[in-house]
Amino acid sequence: MSKHEASILIVDDDQDVLLAAKLFLRQHFSIVHTEKNPENIQTQMKNVSYDIILLDMNFSRDATSGKEGFFWLNKILEIDPAAVVIFITGYGDIELAVQGIKEGATNFILKPWDNQKLLATITANLRIRVSKVEIEALRSKQQVLMADQELTFSNIIGQSVLMQKVMATVEKVARTDANVLILGENGTGKELIARAIHKASHRQHEVFISVDLGAISETLFESELFGYKKGAFTDAKEDRAGRFEAASKGSIFLDEIGNLTFGLQSKLLSVLQSRKVVRLGTNREIPIDVRVICATNMPLYQMVSEGKFRQDLLYRINTVEIHIPPLRERADDIHLFVDHFLKIYCHKYKLPLKRISLPTLKRLEKHHWPGNIRELQHAVERAVILSDNILLEPHDFFINPSEDQSNNDVNLNNFNLEDTEKMLIRKVIDKHGGNISKAAKELGLTRASLYRRIEKHGL
Repeated sequence: MSKHEASILIVDDDQDVLLAAKLFLRQHFSIVHTEKNPENIQTQMKNVSYDIILLDMNFSRDATSGKEGFFWLNKILEIDPAAVVIFITGYGDIELAVQGIKEGATNFILKPWDNQKLLATITANLRIRVSKVEIEALRSKQQVLMADQELTFSNIIGQSVLMQKVMATVEKVARTDANVLILGENGTGKELIARAIHKASHRQHEVFISVDLGAISETLFESELFGYKKGAFTDAKEDRAGRFEAASKGSIFLDEIGNLTFGLQSKLLSVLQSRKVVRLGTNREIPIDVRVICATNMPLYQMVSEGKFRQDLLYRINTVEIHIPPLRERADDIHLFVDHFLKIYCHKYKLPLKRISLPTLKRLEKHHWPGNIRELQHAVERAVILSDNILLEPHDFFINPSEDQSNNDVNLNNFNLEDTEKMLIRKVIDKHGGNISKAAKELGLTRASLYRRIEKHGL
């Protein structure tokens, strides 16, 4: 007979009970320990992470009230919040045992017990232990992620007047549960602002779920956002919650909302109005409690007038609008970003801290930056990697004077094909606010071909 790979601790001041339980349970479980003195529970739990703890409700000092059992139950749960505690109790103490479950115990068994019932109870509660451990692991992971996000997002870079206005709005709206629409070009930091709103809200200790709607196909939209029941479609092997359910009590960030088709906009609007989702394959409505933050780089108001975006959805998501200025309109912040990225990448690549010359900074401030902060970040990383000098010069950033924002037109007096192609690609990408799909269409290229050219020219 194979044994369960599980560790059991039995705590009881009756030596006969300990002996009987150990002789039976060690036939079925890999580790069975006994402890007569509850004062030693903490020492025992330091040495072994027990899957099940059988705990007597009444010890000799307090034979009938069950108070000692409750005391040691709380101590156990302080040490291990995922502990599964089964009370051992007499028939006359069933009411106390039920109270114990309310206090955090998982189950109780009556003594004298039937061995098979004891085995069945422990085996069933092992599954609860697995679930508790998984939940604690997820909670710990969430705390780590939140701490990491706090380090990353606590200090949004920007001292320009435009960014001060943005942050003043963030501070006001964060205290509410109002829906927020963040508008701005690609690479301006829209998700950064969304996370800042969440971090400053009363939901800050709950989850932040980010969804790139532009990356979810129409066929997967409902299953990804609303969830599904096992068997709802071919690959639905188990029940699964959608992103809205996962974001319960926290915030959900719907990025690239302008990319949704008209039909999907209707489905999203229905959920935002009712605050309920229905998993695919079911008819049951599940209430949701989430803060909704949306973002796009597309002209939603123009799309409404063209019949491409639902006006009622726009009014639902834009209780408060926040416009993130492009980097070219906040040149005063460029030196802050450069200093920030230099520290990050010099540390990452284990290099001495590099700096930029004043002429280099002036050149960077004049540059148009169609890719905004993301483009500047990549430019700094590339310069850190490729330059052998501590002081970075303009050529380290591969920026030509002809590319400065003072001269956005293609120079037709320059017949160098490479330079002309590079300037043209930059101009078209800028025209479409960094939207690669639209830029590729205007240039007569596929997205993949345009990405190759962007990489080739270091854009």
